[in-house]
Amino acid sequence: MSHPVVDRALREGRDALREWEAYELCDAYGIPHPRWALANTEEEAVAASLRLENPVVLKVSSLDVLHKSDVGGVLLGLRGEQEIRDGFRRLREELARRAAHARWEGVLVQPLVAGSAEVVVGGLRDPQFGPVVMVGSGGVLVEVLRDVAFRLAPLDRAEALRQIQETACYRLLQGARGRPPADLQALADVLVRAGQLLLSEPHVRELDLNPVVAGPEGCWAVDARVLLDRAGYTS
Repeated sequence: MSHPVVDRALREGRDALREWEAYELCDAYGIPHPRWALANTEEEAVAASLRLENPVVLKVSSLDVLHKSDVGGVLLGLRGEQEIRDGFRRLREELARRAAHARWEGVLVQPLVAGSAEVVVGGLRDPQFGPVVMVGSGGVLVEVLRDVAFRLAPLDRAEALRQIQETACYRLLQGARGRPPADLQALADVLVRAGQLLLSEPHVRELDLNPVVAGPEGCWAVDARVLLDRAGYTS
């Protein structure tokens, strides 16, 4: 049986979750992420920023936009009421300018998270082997470096640690260039839980957590994308 947020999206005929819906799915499988609030007005965005830690990140929310950076839909490190208000208006204007077809669904507000390294954690369904979990260098470098390692799900923490060690970003995670070493056990747990999610949610076609910010006290998926497969679904 699918998670309620997946079931609702499938009933609505959708092939993707909203970002905040993806976080709800992550919650069910113990995948950590920053706190968030959805704001439909400037006032709500300001109020959310006061509840969360400053500085904050503002991200456009739209079912029609999977890659927010392509439409100027992410603003980092905003502080204070005026910056929040200006950022809210800017996101709305950029969406209208760059993706006029896209539906506006407000702005996601989150605290800015810093760490030792940014990695990507992903999952997909290989037609031959089934659920596969991926880890590698994340952020804007993911498509440039193509530094990734794969494992079949399910996997345990020991196997996940070996998977991490196969990547070039492992050196950064160990604390290169004066940065503190990241909590590799916590990152390995994210890989294990991503595998559990794929095994338990047959209608999740693809999971993309990029970046996952890894630091000395844990790691957090600061962006999440989930694509769905409606094949075989009956409401």
